[in-house]
Amino acid sequence: MAAKGQTRKHGGVHRPNSPAAGHPGRAPLATATDPAIFKAYTLFIRLPIAMSSHPPDAAAPARPATERLLMLLKMRGPLTAAELGQAIGTTGENARQHLARLKQDGLVETRTEPRGVGRPAQTWHLTDAARRHFPDTHAELTAGLLRLLHDMGGPDLLNRLIAAREAETRAAYRRELDGIHGLAARIAALAAIRSREGYMAEWHAEAGGHFLLIENHCPICAAATACAGFCRAEHDIFQDVLGPTVVVERRDHIPSGARRCAYRIRPAGAPT
Repeated sequence: MAAKGQTRKHGGVHRPNSPAAGHPGRAPLATATDPAIFKAYTLFIRLPIAMSSHPPDAAAPARPATERLLMLLKMRGPLTAAELGQAIGTTGENARQHLARLKQDGLVETRTEPRGVGRPAQTWHLTDAARRHFPDTHAELTAGLLRLLHDMGGPDLLNRLIAAREAETRAAYRRELDGIHGLAARIAALAAIRSREGYMAEWHAEAGGHFLLIENHCPICAAATACAGFCRAEHDIFQDVLGPTVVVERRDHIPSGARRCAYRIRPAGAPT
């Protein structure tokens, strides 16, 4: 136990051991101007996940069939058993057997959807319970820290946290994109960075010089759900690092209930 007058260290944050004014026996909380706690929480919220810069190969033989099916549904959205079977190199009936086991575990569910002329198709979807199979950056702890930050310093401290993280991320992305020319090449590099950080990102070229940047997973979903400022900062970073000659528009949003986050990127002045 630390002697009176010494400091205690909690997760890298030093707190005085002397009683807080008006709260005998309680150490005073750090204030919004305390640079140590501000930096500590900034670093915690970043928590990048070491993942491949390429989307996972659902047909990789080292993965069990059930895991490959979950990954396909995460990356591609609703699919039929036949489509899933073809993707992993087996029959639709075999895929259906694996899907039935996943359904028993509460990880997938079926829905009936119209697909043009003919009978409606039965498609498979991930359930909310399936999210635990994908990386989430310490969701409960992150949400708890955000609440603590708000209680300690109010909205100002939380806004400073987001601004610090935004500035740090923007600078890192600018360094990585430096020397990469051409919009397609810069979007490809940005997608690779985001995949490395756990967002399962990919991109597609579309007609009219438009592009679609897709994030199939959000490793900071708990933080983004608790505070919309993280998503606003993400959009602003993409807009800034891709430059003033393009417009970045969010089309899908995981915290709002979508399967993925998606951004349409078009030349400035081009029709939407």
